[in-house]
Amino acid sequence: MSDRPFNVLFLCTGNSARSVMAEAILNRVGVGKFHAYSAGSQPKGQVLAETIRLLESLDYDTSSFRSKSWSEFAQPGAPALDFVFTVCDDAAGESCPLWPGQPMTAHWGIPDPAAATGSAAEVALAFKQAYRLLAQRIGIFAALPFRSLDRLSLQAKLREIGRV
Repeated sequence: MSDRPFNVLFLCTGNSARSVMAEAILNRVGVGKFHAYSAGSQPKGQVLAETIRLLESLDYDTSSFRSKSWSEFAQPGAPALDFVFTVCDDAAGESCPLWPGQPMTAHWGIPDPAAATGSAAEVALAFKQAYRLLAQRIGIFAALPFRSLDRLSLQAKLREIGRV
């Protein structure tokens, strides 16, 4: 592993909730050590309002978040990726592009808060629960001793995190 910050891509189908939250969380907890991105296989074109509300309530700057295609990260000039994590079950089952840098991958499925129904409070709770699960997994990931783990051991740890 290099001495530069690790580039991490979080994938979901729509890139409007979970993957955006994951990008925000890792860029906050891993500042200087990671550079996180998010994308979708079929981006919605905009980040969901509930995602923005939640992140803003937690003092994130949401001005640069946008829903974008994963193809942006498979083109020449894209950041060389060290890690790619799928955070929704649909994206995990799709054929992904070939990523520059031959990143390590893992599936960290999180229930889709955008599918939540009920009152505004119930929907908000679904988003908070997704955020909490992502924050827990990303916290474990950010604390891994990357420089002392061989590739096989690191891959096993990444898969374990997805089962937390």
